[in-house]
Order: sequence, then structure tokens, then C-alpha cells
Amino acid sequence: MAEASGFVFVHGAWHDHHTWDQVIRALNARDLQGLALDLPGAGIHAKMPECYFKRPLDADAFAREPSPNAGVTQAERTQAVADAVRAMAARGNGKAILVGHSLGGATVSHVAEEIPDLIAAAVYVSAFMLPTGVPPVAMIQDPVMADALVPSLFAAPPPEIGAMRIDFKSDDPAFRERIRQAYCADVGEAMFADALGHLHCDEPAQVVAVPSPVTRERFGRVPRHYVHCTMDRAVTPAGQKKMIAMMDEAMGGRTIVHTLEASHSPFDSQPGALADILAGIAR
Repeated sequence: MAEASGFVFVHGAWHDHHTWDQVIRALNARDLQGLALDLPGAGIHAKMPECYFKRPLDADAFAREPSPNAGVTQAERTQAVADAVRAMAARGNGKAILVGHSLGGATVSHVAEEIPDLIAAAVYVSAFMLPTGVPPVAMIQDPVMADALVPSLFAAPPPEIGAMRIDFKSDDPAFRERIRQAYCADVGEAMFADALGHLHCDEPAQVVAVPSPVTRERFGRVPRHYVHCTMDRAVTPAGQKKMIAMMDEAMGGRTIVHTLEASHSPFDSQPGALADILAGIAR
């Protein structure tokens, strides 16, 4: 499939590029290229409060220490991903397929609006796909997201410390199980432990307040796909459906929907099935 566009993968909140390792390997086996990066404020770029590394954790300090990650902006993330798209397009057929998970969907929308002619398709994997003027925080607070488990994991008020903060190093069995239910209820303990090892604690709060910039004239030209995860307890199935409907109304077109009986992390629980969907889009 040498003529197919390569993929650029955008991870979600608290994650890093390792999110996509299994999927990229599966795509490589199909002669498809994939590139995943750490967003500004994530992975190798993540900054974390000093108290996070001291165990047992001082919960009061963890709730008060300002986040060193708070200054990360959506503009920085948009630029980083746009650069990756340009690089993939240059080494391939002139375009890239842009894939985002969860909050990474917001960055997908910003990039597709900025450089629509370099995007062969925008793919949202249980992700925030929002119409013009709507910030992610508005969807997070929407009634259709009332059953989402993620806000119950926060260790501090985001406006006060500048980040959405979660203790992914917690050894509290009940708390660890709530994390698993939120993100990957359909994976085994070994895979869950590996996933936890790649999560940073502070997701910059200001990025969820940035409104979606999409327009029919630019973003609307890009074919869009949504991977709907029916067992998701981070971005609820009802929330996913509402975003699809809102975007279709705003853009005057139809989002192509692919369904997986999966939790919020199909790249862990069903990487082959997700790669099959992506390979089909590439064709």
C-alpha cells in the first residue's frame, strides 16, 4: 500500500506516544506508516510537581502545589502536530491521516482547520470532536457526560493548580480499580500496569478551555471518521453520539462511524481491530 497516506497519532490527556505502539506495529505489518509524538506537556515533555515523587504521598501538598505543566497551550500542541503532519506528508503521498484519542481529538480539529489540504482524513477514537466555538470543558460538563468517571479521580481543583491532576502512582486498590474502570476495564492487570507507567499526573487545564476553531470552508473539506467505543466510561457513549450529531449539523456533512465493543483504550484492548479500521480508511 505504498500509495496510501501515512498516519500521525495524537494521544489523549495524561498519556504519551506509547499509547499507539501496538496499533503502529499492526499497521506496519500491513505496510502502512505511523508516527506518534509526545505532545507538549506530555511524555518526555511532561513536568510534574515535586511532591508527586515522594511516597507515601502527602495528599494535602498534592492538592495545593501549583502545576509546573500549567503553562502548556493548545497553540503549542497544534504546532507540534502540524509539524508532524507536514513531515509525514512529505515522506509519503503528500497527505497524512490524523488520528486522535480522547482530548487529543481537540488537537486534531485545530490541525485539520489549519492545514486541511495535508489531511487525507481526520479520525477520532472516542475523542472530543467539537463544533465551532465549543471548548472541551463544555462537553466535559454536559449532562450526557454525567456518568464519566474521570472527574472523580481529580486530586485538586484544576483552576487552582492549573492542571487536571491524578495520582496514577497510587497503591490504593480501590482508587486503582476506578482508574482501570475509567480507562481500560477490558484489559488484564499486566497491560493495565504497563499503561499506568506511561501516564503523567498533570494535564494542563487551560487546553480544555480553548474553543474549537473548525469551519466548513477548511475543516469541513476533510473526511472525518469516528471510532465509537460502546463501553467507554471516560468519554461516555452518549457523549460520543452527541458530538457526532453536533459536528454533522455544524459541518453539513456526515461523520463515518466505526463501532468497537471496547472501553476508552481500544489501542490496548483491541489494537488489531483498531488497526483494521484505520487500514480500511487508508485504502
